[in-house]
Amino acid sequence: MPSADPLGPQATRSLIERVFREEAGRLTAGLVRLLGDFDLAEEMVGEAVVEVLRRWPSTGPPRRPGAWLLTCARNKALGRIRREARFQDRLPDLAARIQALPDSAEREPDDRLRLIFTYCHPALDPDAQVALTLRAVVGLTTAEIARAFMVPEGTLAKRVTRAKQNIAKAGIPYRAPESEERAARLPQVMRVVYLVFNEGCFTTAGDVGVRRELVDDAEWLAALLAGALPQEPEPLGLLALIRLHAARWPARLDAGGRLVPLAGQDRTRWDARRIRSATALIERAATLGRPGPYQIEAAITAVHCEAPGWKETDWPQLRRLYGMLLAVDPSPVVRLNRAVVISHTDGPAAALAQVEDLTDRLGHYHLFHATRASLLRDLGRDSEAAEADRQALRLTTNPAERSLLTARLRGGGDATWAEPRWGYRSPSADTALVTGNTQPARRRFGTRKSCACPVPEPARRQGPLNPCRGPWGL
Repeated sequence: MPSADPLGPQATRSLIERVFREEAGRLTAGLVRLLGDFDLAEEMVGEAVVEVLRRWPSTGPPRRPGAWLLTCARNKALGRIRREARFQDRLPDLAARIQALPDSAEREPDDRLRLIFTYCHPALDPDAQVALTLRAVVGLTTAEIARAFMVPEGTLAKRVTRAKQNIAKAGIPYRAPESEERAARLPQVMRVVYLVFNEGCFTTAGDVGVRRELVDDAEWLAALLAGALPQEPEPLGLLALIRLHAARWPARLDAGGRLVPLAGQDRTRWDARRIRSATALIERAATLGRPGPYQIEAAITAVHCEAPGWKETDWPQLRRLYGMLLAVDPSPVVRLNRAVVISHTDGPAAALAQVEDLTDRLGHYHLFHATRASLLRDLGRDSEAAEADRQALRLTTNPAERSLLTARLRGGGDATWAEPRWGYRSPSADTALVTGNTQPARRRFGTRKSCACPVPEPARRQGPLNPCRGPWGL
C-alpha cells in the first residue's frame, strides 16, 4: 500500500530532525516559563516528538510543522495538568496561560535566552550547565551529551537530574538576570556556547571526528545572544569566531571525509559571504570600545580567512594579535599557539625554545607534542619528531586527529598540521582558549606598529576555565 506521505520517508525524517532541532529549545523554554517545572516541560516536548514520529511518516508533515509541534506539546501539557493533583490549585491560571500561547513558537525568542541564563547560574556545576543547555536548549539526547562528556549515559542522566533538583532547591528563578547580574553571568553563558562549538569541531568521543550540526547549534546560540544583547561586544566576537570557522567547513574535509589542514585547504571553497558577515561583526564589536578575548580570537581567525593563500598569511600581524590575547588570557595553550606563529616569523628554532619551556605545564596535552614534532621535523631532527608524534597519538582519542598523526608517522602527513587550536582538557584547569585567524584586525585593534593591549582590566579573565577543546588549524 503506497504511503500517504507526499515527501517520502527520507525527506520526512529529515524534516522531523530539522523541526525538532529548531523548535525543541523554544518549546521547552516556553513551557518552563509557564509551568515552572523543567522536567514536565521536557517530558511534554518529548511526548510531542513521539507523536510526530508516529504520525508524520504515514500522513506526511503538516503545512506548518513548528506550529503543529507547539500545539501538540501544549495539549499534552494541559492534559497532564488536569490529571495531576499537584496542579489543581493552579489549574485555571495555567490552563488559560497555556491556551493563550501564540500559534508560532517563533514569537517567543527570549524564552530560550532565559533558559540559557537559568542553566548557567553560578550555583550549578559547570559541567551541569553545559549538559542542561545541550539537552533543553539545543535539543541533544542524553546519549549524545554523554558521548561528548565521555561518561556513561546513566551517569550523565543522574548529573542532569541532580542539576534540576538543585535548581528547585536553590529557588533559581527562570528569567534573564538584571543587567549587573547578567554581566557577571554572561562569560559563563558564552563559555557554554563555546564548548558546544568546540565539541562540534573536534568530538571528544565516538567514531566521528567532527559534528557539523553542533557547530551550527553553537552559531545559532551565539546569534541568539548577540541579537538579544546588541550592546555587548563579546557575544558579537563569539558569533564572528564561530561563523569564520563555519565558513571554512566546505574545504575542511576531503572526499573521503578526512580532515584537511588549513595550509592545504582549497580556499575557493570557503564561504566568502559568511566571512564578510563575520568581519562586519568584528568591526561592529570594535565600535563598542570594549575589546575582549573572543573579539581578539575572531580577529586572529579572520587573518587566515582573508589571506589569499597560506604563504600570504600575515604572520607579523598574527604575532601582534597573540600578544594582545596573552594580555587577557596568559594560558600555556595561548603561548603554544603563539610559538607556532613565531616559527613563521623567527624560525623553528626560536619557536621550539618557546615550546620546550611549556613542557611541565603541557606534557599531558597531545597538541603540545604534535606541535613540538612539527618543529623538530623542520629542524631535521626526524627521530625526535617521530617520538613526539607517537606521544601525541597516545594522548588523543579523536579519530580525525589519530588519522592525521598516523599519516604523519608514515611519512604521508602534512607537517604544517602543528597549528594551534582553541583549547584542551586540562587536568590543572588552566585557562584554555586560543584561536587562529584575521587581517583587517589592525584597523580594529590597533596599528601594525603597536601590540599594546587595549583591553581594560575588567575584561581580563578571572580564574581558570573548565575543560574545553576545539579547532584552530583544521
